Amino acid sequence: MIPKEILKKVRRIEISTRRVVNDLFSGEYHSTFKGQGMEFEEVRQYQPGDDIRLIDWNVTARTGQPYIKKFREERELSVVLLVDASSSGAFGTRERFKSETAAELCALLAFSAIKNNDKVGLIIFTDKIEKFVPPKKGKAHVLRLIREILYFKPQGIGTDISGAVQYMNRVIKRRSVVFLISDYLSEGFYRPLQIANNKHDVIAIKISDPRETTFDDFGLIELQDAETGEVILVDTGSREFRKEFAARAQEDNSNLKRGFQLANLDFINIRTDQSYIVPLINFFKMRERRAR
Repeated sequence: MIPKEILKKVRRIEISTRRVVNDLFSGEYHSTFKGQGMEFEEVRQYQPGDDIRLIDWNVTARTGQPYIKKFREERELSVVLLVDASSSGAFGTRERFKSETAAELCALLAFSAIKNNDKVGLIIFTDKIEKFVPPKKGKAHVLRLIREILYFKPQGIGTDISGAVQYMNRVIKRRSVVFLISDYLSEGFYRPLQIANNKHDVIAIKISDPRETTFDDFGLIELQDAETGEVILVDTGSREFRKEFAARAQEDNSNLKRGFQLANLDFINIRTDQSYIVPLINFFKMRERRAR
């Protein structure tokens, strides 16, 4: 039985994200993801001014009259949420944990998708594949996905993005829009992502907390790696330590962006201390401009 506090969270996320979708995201989403191509509809007799490249020569030869093929936009999409549920998601020093931010983000994307009559699927992973929910339509399905993200108890604690992407390629046969949501504390995933992006439209979303890039002076503190359990003692009172920590975090983020660029992936950076609405809208607008 699902605990009441989880149901309350699901309801709160549903109310807040549906309002944002209705007010801001519906048009942005629709204009960004217009469908995966053109689908044959019927043939009709050629009329002056029609594009001769559309002539169906088989029907024309059979009837003795010129006919052309008619197509319609294949509007329906499949959206796949590829969500990192490793232990590092249970971290946050502001309003919410990284995992809670991921859940809200997934809800926003999922409600945007079903408002446009698209299917939504979910793959939860750690250092193994934890859960696969095939793409379907409907509000009840989206609420199930949100519950899964909030309530699911993963077996693994580490992160294997490469394995998750390769699994997604095997189980998702139809070209889809894939949102890979993670803090990217993993290695060796750029090549698998590049391969996946040749088949699907993969968008990388990084969720980070400000404490992962900067430290205030707290004196001597113990830090524990949530995924390995390693504990180290650091002196945050040291200006040299704080400077080196910030420089290393900036370098890691720059390397991540560069890797995504080389893999030809779009990248969105989401922080737990800031609204995720503005980065998403900016992304949608950028994609729309690029498609013109």
